[in-house]
Amino acid sequence: MSVLLPAVRDRLRAAGEVTFEVPDPDVGLGRYAGEATPHGTHRPWSTWTDLADLLGAHLLTPDRAGEGRVRLTLRAHAPARDPDHAGYGPDGDWARVNKLEDPIFLATFVEALRRVNPPQGGRVLALGVNAGHELAALPLAFPDRTFEVVGVDLDPAAAQAARERWPQATIHAADVNALPPDLGRFDLILALSLLQSPGVRQDVLLAALRRQHLTPGGGLILGYPNARYRGGTLSYGARMRNYARPDLSLLAADVTNARRGLQKHDYKVFVTGKYEVLLTAIPAHATTPTGLDL
Repeated sequence: MSVLLPAVRDRLRAAGEVTFEVPDPDVGLGRYAGEATPHGTHRPWSTWTDLADLLGAHLLTPDRAGEGRVRLTLRAHAPARDPDHAGYGPDGDWARVNKLEDPIFLATFVEALRRVNPPQGGRVLALGVNAGHELAALPLAFPDRTFEVVGVDLDPAAAQAARERWPQATIHAADVNALPPDLGRFDLILALSLLQSPGVRQDVLLAALRRQHLTPGGGLILGYPNARYRGGTLSYGARMRNYARPDLSLLAADVTNARRGLQKHDYKVFVTGKYEVLLTAIPAHATTPTGLDL
């Protein structure tokens, strides 16, 4: 791999596409990457998807290349703007993103919802609700329960899109730093991809939510992006401005600070996920439910 990686990278930079033959990963099932097979050095499919992600390329559908061999093609991503270049309304790229199509997010989010376990008829607050795609996980996690759902988003167009998708919910176009005073208390508070937004102070917002908007038995699910969406692709790793490669230091610091703060106030905390790290907090005295799988 130490020879292959720079060679593929250089070819991609020069031509925008590179094709090469490798041993068929299916033939080496059960072997670790780097172990020998009759057709060459084994590497699983995940190695090639990771390589494509690392180099900013699409892994195209492989072709057969003789017995025990396949032909791979990597094509460099086309230039694309950040998904927030047009804002967060229905005309921006963020409106195209449905995180529930990521199987890891779907599974870990349903697990997190079932850990909090809001009661039938309970109240759910979704901060930074955007177009409301993730609210579809509620009936998946609790097919026999209904909830009073309240959403908040700073972008009026995004809030309107959420209203159209979930007419039964109450959606406010408002700043999460100045929540309506009559909002009330909730059995579940969601804040996905919000706490690292400009203008949001995590410690201040979490303290306000805990004191003013959580029921005594309520819980929180906080989401921290650990990926970049751009041009139809999902690329692993939190990005920092002006850094060429992903850097997880701010993500780790924010998750750690939130975890410590909530534990100090008698919550037990679970940290799960991959492309979005989910921090789930429930009261320390609560029993964690079983049967969390989708």
